[in-house]
Amino acid sequence: MTIKQPLLIAGIFCISITANAQAVKYKDIVFGGVKTTKDLSYDGSDSTGKNKAHLFDLYQPEGDETTGRPLIIWMHGGGFKFGSKADKSAEIWSKTFAQRGYVCVSINYTMSKKLPFLNFDELKRSCYYAVLDAKKAVAYFKQHAAEYHINPDKIILAGNSAGGMIALQAAFATNTELAKFAGVPEADTGKMELLKVEGVINLWGGIFRLNWLKNARVPVVNIYGSNDGIVAPAHKDTSLYGGKDVYEKAKSLNIPTEVKVFEGYSHELRKHFNPIFSSDKGTQQRWLEAGQFAADFMYNNLFK
Repeated sequence: MTIKQPLLIAGIFCISITANAQAVKYKDIVFGGVKTTKDLSYDGSDSTGKNKAHLFDLYQPEGDETTGRPLIIWMHGGGFKFGSKADKSAEIWSKTFAQRGYVCVSINYTMSKKLPFLNFDELKRSCYYAVLDAKKAVAYFKQHAAEYHINPDKIILAGNSAGGMIALQAAFATNTELAKFAGVPEADTGKMELLKVEGVINLWGGIFRLNWLKNARVPVVNIYGSNDGIVAPAHKDTSLYGGKDVYEKAKSLNIPTEVKVFEGYSHELRKHFNPIFSSDKGTQQRWLEAGQFAADFMYNNLFK
């Protein structure tokens, strides 16, 4: 007994050391803690943070002294009407990706004063102005890369539902294309054109025009539930192309891409989507699985 117990403890210790040694940064969980700073502003002209649409929460791996780290900008769902940077899913992904070594920011963006999910013209306009905010955020973090110890050439856009739509449109559509499609006056299109980002994580979002994927060779990973009735994975009678369509089009254009389908699940990876009820533990576990799949994809395409 006195011999076996020390051997058992030593064996467990060795297994623990081996497991930690095998963990790969940007792919696996390698940091135990996350430092969170809330309610910062990505609007350089709003130092007081009065415009809540331009606030963000910052997540950094605790104890990480690395400079030139990759940045993920997370954008929440909610149909361009509801939701915020503090949504549970955004918090889960921001924390777990920070534990992998990323710097993560969960941002707010301009919301519609109407009901975009009941009016397609309003949906287009809402997405357009939210995309301008996403581009503003990218410009801000590129300008402040040294302050946040990030690599300005390693920025990834990510989002669920409406946030996935923003990420796709921001990465693949020019301001001119999106403005024309949305019926926005030319004077409102802004100066920024096609972004230079390193990757897109599309979580059950969609794109308005598949041909926009020809504009850039940005690696894109698509994740959705097979029974999603809010953003259909494949184009049917709507004017939105879902994750299945984006995956197939990207593949035909030789853009690095991958897809993960949660069979039998609906929007937000719930069994039956209802925006009123909060997510259960099963749904949150699926979010974690989706996050790991996305992390594996980004690691294989950007860091391996």
